[in-house]
Amino acid sequence: MTEIHLKSVRKAYGELEVIHGVDLQVNSGEFCVFVGPSGCGKSTLLRIIAGLEDITSGTIEIDGVVVNTVGAADRGLAMVFQSYALYPHMTVYKNMAFGLENSKMPRAQIDERVRKTAELLQITDYLERRPKALSGGQRQRVAIGRAIVRDPKAFLFDEPLSNLDAELRVTMRKELSALHSNIGGTMIYVTHDQVEAMTLADRIVVLQKGIIEQVGAPLDLYNRPCNAFVAGFIGSPRMNMFEGHVTRDGDEMVLNIQGAHLHVPNVPDLKDGDRITMGIRPEHISVHADGSGELNAAVTVSEQLGGDTYVYCDAPGLPQITVHQPGQLPVARGQTLSLSFERAQMHLFGADGKVVANGLPG
Repeated sequence: MTEIHLKSVRKAYGELEVIHGVDLQVNSGEFCVFVGPSGCGKSTLLRIIAGLEDITSGTIEIDGVVVNTVGAADRGLAMVFQSYALYPHMTVYKNMAFGLENSKMPRAQIDERVRKTAELLQITDYLERRPKALSGGQRQRVAIGRAIVRDPKAFLFDEPLSNLDAELRVTMRKELSALHSNIGGTMIYVTHDQVEAMTLADRIVVLQKGIIEQVGAPLDLYNRPCNAFVAGFIGSPRMNMFEGHVTRDGDEMVLNIQGAHLHVPNVPDLKDGDRITMGIRPEHISVHADGSGELNAAVTVSEQLGGDTYVYCDAPGLPQITVHQPGQLPVARGQTLSLSFERAQMHLFGADGKVVANGLPG
């Protein structure tokens, strides 16, 4: 298995710098996922690792060997693209065997690798078909199989599931996770889909404007975001964010968030008048049927999913509030809900966006 280390990697196109001094170590055997909004540099960073883009400065190491001047073909990595990139005139077997044939591998060994990989990916029945006779999911399996037969040092995936429908994406996510468990290997995966990131990754790398904002295990990022950007980006639906300021009230402090006044325990790093952003996830807002909550909000949309209910509410002076309740919560448009916020699950961010508190005491 392979370790990949980026040291102070920068990439510029003329005067436009798109990757700003990235330092990152991808551990051997790890499933590492790059996420971030469009244009954040995640695909560029993947192409840099693959050798498809030169770097402006910095160092790329694969298993301790600097590969800055090593071409893509000689880095020993395999890349799976969003577009599948299969040869339309070749059968599935030929698509998978093509790279091995070019490397002059013995035919018997090629056949063994192709058939073993096809069995692993459950595409043995399609080996004599051409890509046009396959579904999107089957084509993606072939593209992955073509990478596996090369026995690469690491696998690089560039949004490989984005062309598939929702149901098939769920199936392929499970298969990719199982594949990693079965064959091991270092995998780096680029996606804009947070669900893919949360379910596949050993570690997530969150990027914004060519800078790494935070690296960590999925639940670490979800529960302990380092800044407001990561808090708002990780999680679906998004974390509720309310801007306001702090006032002191004896042993407590008050979060004044655009018309609502929430009494909370003191946070030592905050002083009277400080600007803050309070974040809370939809599942950490409680609904009180008896009206005993601390904020009233009117229902604008209710999504009943059977096992879960998502309610979108409006309150004077506040942005839209998203509430997640397990099970079925029968509510109607225009109905007033009484809401309260779990203090232990509140996230506070300072005026600079950096976290001040992830969770407040009782």
